[in-house]
Amino acid sequence: MATTEINSTSTETTTGWTIIFVAWLIASASTLGALFFGEIMKLPTCSLCWYQRIFMFPLALILPMGLFPFDWKVIRYSLPLAVIGGLVAVFHQLLVAGVIPEDVRPCTQGVPCSQTVIEWFGFLTIPLLSVIAFSIIITLLICAYLRSSK
Repeated sequence: MATTEINSTSTETTTGWTIIFVAWLIASASTLGALFFGEIMKLPTCSLCWYQRIFMFPLALILPMGLFPFDWKVIRYSLPLAVIGGLVAVFHQLLVAGVIPEDVRPCTQGVPCSQTVIEWFGFLTIPLLSVIAFSIIITLLICAYLRSSK
């Protein structure tokens, strides 16, 4: 009986570790992509992009701290960052799509937030990439949380 419980806990821990590891891979790829666009390609960075970076960059550092040694509490610290960053990303995407009027825009100086600097395949913009990355990270962290609560 006790061996079954240990094996069950070990399997849940391994699955949780893998889920958080994948979330870290996405956060790291997003961080490196943002740095590549800004520092290598010299693309202008608007205010909303900076706010999204503020919430994405720490995820690339916090998530691996919860992996070695594995600690379920990393979800408690990283999920709020991902949710707030995701909300900023959704707001930015709605602004770029024209759903939110430009009068509401937070970028009054410098690069306009509604400007599209990259568009791949006719629809894939940097704000949409951010929405996708934050959404996947949030989903993975919620899945890991649900695993931990069993």
